[in-house]
Amino acid sequence: MTWTLENYDRLLVALWEHVQLVGIGLAISLAIGLPLGILSARRPTFYLVVLLVSGALYTVPALAVFALLIPVLGLGFGPAIVALVMYALLIIIRNTATGLREISPDILDAADGMGYGRLRRLFSVELPLALPVIIAGIRITVVTMVSVATVAAFINAGGLGDIIFQGITQDFGEKVVVGAVVTSLLAIACDEALRRLELHFRAAQAEGA
Repeated sequence: MTWTLENYDRLLVALWEHVQLVGIGLAISLAIGLPLGILSARRPTFYLVVLLVSGALYTVPALAVFALLIPVLGLGFGPAIVALVMYALLIIIRNTATGLREISPDILDAADGMGYGRLRRLFSVELPLALPVIIAGIRITVVTMVSVATVAAFINAGGLGDIIFQGITQDFGEKVVVGAVVTSLLAIACDEALRRLELHFRAAQAEGA
């Protein structure tokens, strides 16, 4: 572990770059995916179209995505963010629509009877009830993003993948192991934090019921 102890600052910088990639990618994905998921829950035809498009994007291998984006966006942070968003949309849209569709019609009728308008009902009733399902989708999304962000080192986007690929090209096993372990720990930490958040909202809903 000599390299790790002597270069912990480089490892921390790579970890921060990785967190930035995932955080910015997730924020943009939510800004796009949540509205599309809400519309999809109300319009079945629109849902099918959006699901087909986002599903097709999700199935494209990461390296192929980067190869297609490089001529347009070049190397670095930009194409990496675009790729992360592409892989996130399917799960966020699907879980948002599913969470909203699973709400009991009786609850929606009660909200309408109390004089709630569409927007008030959405933000005060529907989204809070759908939140556990949405967070479950975000859990999957974040773990996927941590993995894809590692491959983004191929296009000079930085992050922990840079440490791993340096180790591979230099035949330096410690770099590969340390980079992989820290990446795995990051994914586990994100998944566990979001799992606890999901359980918290499910428990709150159970108590309210």
